[in-house]
Amino acid sequence: MKFVLVVCCLVAAVVARPSDKYTDKYDNLDIQEILENKRLLEAYVNCILDKGKCTAEGKELKEHLQEAIETGCEKCTEAQEKGAYKAIEYLIKNELDIWHKLTDRFDPSGKWRKKYEDRAKANGVVIPEE
Repeated sequence: MKFVLVVCCLVAAVVARPSDKYTDKYDNLDIQEILENKRLLEAYVNCILDKGKCTAEGKELKEHLQEAIETGCEKCTEAQEKGAYKAIEYLIKNELDIWHKLTDRFDPSGKWRKKYEDRAKANGVVIPEE
């Protein structure tokens, strides 16, 4: 999971294992279902932003999100990394306000935001003008 993984995010749920990877316990979460369900998405975002209760998955995501963002998800499993980019691209295309809330919180300098937005652009995602 990455930024947002968000999103990042909503993907990189994780407790470090001896192999230096995050736990794969939540790798089978249906990220698309979460992203497309406004109630679920807002619940995860509120958890991550300390504005609401957290599920077990949300707590794990929140605990490791900053590190996952800053390392390019280097401890993520393959499923988490794919899910993170899916979440990032979805948020940029469909929930730009949420994307900005998350980037403001976890990347106030914009260093990582640019990297993830450039990757999204390379994958054909059009980033709306603000």
